[in-house]
Amino acid sequence: MPLRRVLLMASSMRGGGSELQTAMLARHLDRERFDVHLYLTQAVGDLLSTIPDDVTIHHPPESFPPRMLDRIPGGMLKRQAEWFRDLVQRAEVDVIYDRTFHMTLIAGHPIVHRGSATNRCPRVSTIVSPPDVALPLVEKRFVWLKRQRLAQAYRRSAAVVTVSEAARQSAIRYYGLPESLVKTIRNPIDLDAIRDAAGADPPGREPEDSLRLVVVGRMTEEKGHATLLSAIGILAENWPEQLPTLHFRLIGDGPLRGKLESRWKDMVLAAGPKDAIHRVEFAGAIQPACSEIAAADGLVLPSHFEGLPNVVLEAFALQTPVIATRAGGAVELQRSPDEPTCHWADPGDPASLATAIREFAEQADQRKLHIANADRLIRENHDLRSAIDQISDLLGRVGA
Repeated sequence: MPLRRVLLMASSMRGGGSELQTAMLARHLDRERFDVHLYLTQAVGDLLSTIPDDVTIHHPPESFPPRMLDRIPGGMLKRQAEWFRDLVQRAEVDVIYDRTFHMTLIAGHPIVHRGSATNRCPRVSTIVSPPDVALPLVEKRFVWLKRQRLAQAYRRSAAVVTVSEAARQSAIRYYGLPESLVKTIRNPIDLDAIRDAAGADPPGREPEDSLRLVVVGRMTEEKGHATLLSAIGILAENWPEQLPTLHFRLIGDGPLRGKLESRWKDMVLAAGPKDAIHRVEFAGAIQPACSEIAAADGLVLPSHFEGLPNVVLEAFALQTPVIATRAGGAVELQRSPDEPTCHWADPGDPASLATAIREFAEQADQRKLHIANADRLIRENHDLRSAIDQISDLLGRVGA
């Protein structure tokens, strides 16, 4: 039986959750069934080193020759789609796997689907966050137009995968998709790879009378760093002397980093040295962040929305307890109240997050229970082989 040529898509290999999942798929798809190709808008990022040598990587030029139509809304997207259409034909692609809004806008563009039926390549599209929240917050401009175009693109897909049930229900409502088109396949976790990346003996830390809490994520509005700083301010007002102080280590970069650092400096100055009992350290981008998570006493996820957060799955794999907001599909990382996996807070609510962090500091035994429940959850619900088999089935079946 001839190999099926699959073209995976990602914006880059810089290390976001979708990029991690795409790289994982590139490594684990069965080479007896698939000839794996990878489209990147930009061929950059630390994850490039994890892509196997037998994966053919394609990327458009850094810039296209200018033309007048580029200035109208959607003009540059059309240029990207034209280049992508030619790539699909030139590489004789059998099936496309597009993930994230922008990849779907390119692969699902009408210009890619024009022509005879033999030139139309089936697609499996993946939605990683509840779009009713994510699209307006992430895209900002021309949201109504992008929503319309994405709805059309998803309807042209052979199958749509969502990473959580919350994302599935949101996609069906927001885009008006038929329920039969949309299937949930939860993000898997590669336990061996995560633990290898963290190291057999994760780096320790200097002894200190504090709990070190790590926050991993790009510093953008939706990741909730500003909410976290507000919560830290609340915690400083009435922190019990018998509890260890908190050392927050923020891993990541992004457009809000300068503003967040300035705000924290202002908070410290306003409090004075006596009342500035907790520490915040802006550590910058670290790839991979597994060793940081493994060495921490806990991970904080202050996000305003999530599809199914990879960083929490990584913390579960590394047996690092978690404080998380009930954002989108994150709540699906706990099966029932009887099997708690995290200390939970409401998204965008500094007081709720402060309460969850204080409970975390107070309840060492509860943290141990969370670790045990989380380990069981990822082994039963986020098995790598099961997820790869489900995605492979779709990629092998659609359009065949």
